[in-house]
Amino acid sequence: MQPAAANTWTDTGVGEEDALTRLWAPYRMGYIRNRPAAGAEKPSDPFVEAPKMSDEDALIVARGELVYAILNLYPYNAGHMMVIPYRQTADLEDLSPEEMTELMGFVTTAVKVLKKVSNPEGINVGFNLGKASGGSVGDHIHMHIVPRWSGDANFLTILGGTKVLPQLLRDTRALLAEAWVEVERA
Repeated sequence: MQPAAANTWTDTGVGEEDALTRLWAPYRMGYIRNRPAAGAEKPSDPFVEAPKMSDEDALIVARGELVYAILNLYPYNAGHMMVIPYRQTADLEDLSPEEMTELMGFVTTAVKVLKKVSNPEGINVGFNLGKASGGSVGDHIHMHIVPRWSGDANFLTILGGTKVLPQLLRDTRALLAEAWVEVERA
């Protein structure tokens, strides 16, 4: 996405240009400012809190009766969604047949939406069951849907531990939510 004017998103001033390439991510300041203080009480389950918010504020793409689809706040790639039951449970085997049916339906729709919007070369779909499996919210089951492209784990990601995302999460959410409605109508 290009800014309206060439210098809208870059700082300008006096001085001599150097050979460094700089990546600006000013939206990250929100994470820094809102980071809980060391020793602060752990916030309540974000997957229980998100549905209480507006779709835009929570980054919810679609809502069902028993599950919802939401963008990952810390995505592996642009468009990284999760499908989450409203009811908090850590264990796959505790999901009701109705929850599992709606969850898998939402995952299928999420895959269709990502193919329509992002044209990925592949998609990872899966659960991280428990903290030891890499799940950051180990006590609330959720399925990840991650679009993938050849080379999406480049030197910056591997060596620098940095992921460059081409679009703000709110813009991605709006795009995916619109496509979700179109896919459901088809």
